[in-house]
Amino acid sequence: MSAAPVSFARAGVWRGFVHAQPLAPGVALYGLVFGVLAGERGLGWAQAVLMSTLVYSGSAQLAALQVWSSTPAIAAVLLTVAAINARYLLYGAALQPWLVQVRGPRAWASLFLLGDGRWVLAMRKYEKGERDAGYVLGTGFAGVLPWVGGTLVGHLLTRDMPDPRGWGLDFMLPAFAAAIGISVWRGRADWLPLLAALGAAMAVHKLVPGG
Repeated sequence: MSAAPVSFARAGVWRGFVHAQPLAPGVALYGLVFGVLAGERGLGWAQAVLMSTLVYSGSAQLAALQVWSSTPAIAAVLLTVAAINARYLLYGAALQPWLVQVRGPRAWASLFLLGDGRWVLAMRKYEKGERDAGYVLGTGFAGVLPWVGGTLVGHLLTRDMPDPRGWGLDFMLPAFAAAIGISVWRGRADWLPLLAALGAAMAVHKLVPGG
């Protein structure tokens, strides 16, 4: 995609916020699962909410819980979060033609609030001719309340909630990733990266402990 003149207006922010609403229930459920698992790991509700606010990445937070223990392991947690979130380097690069002309806090906020499903939505809109970069920020805003609110509710209901693994909710992350892969599938040209990703996933699953 070549760079094209873009704007950044409230209308684009609102449009992105509205268009991303169908993703909100899934984000809330995802947050609820994280809140429950965080409570099981011994995090207080304030700690869980703060983590969801500052890290703002469901996959990284769930992975961090895998290496969480009573003994501080900051390096392991930071390494886990950095590895899981490395994909956002690619997301940001894909959005570069859209956000390159946006400066300062608006660009940083758009990238910080970026999520997998909302990135797919934004990229589709760009391909269809959307050039208001506020759209990216708007989709990000749509996920804040469901994610943080879901985390809080899940944590507060930890004692009353059934084990999310018993309902298969711990499978949300791979299922969500598979759904995104299908939604952005372009055809034969994607077979090579798919096989490379599959090989890497199988290697990590075999060599690295945990889910």
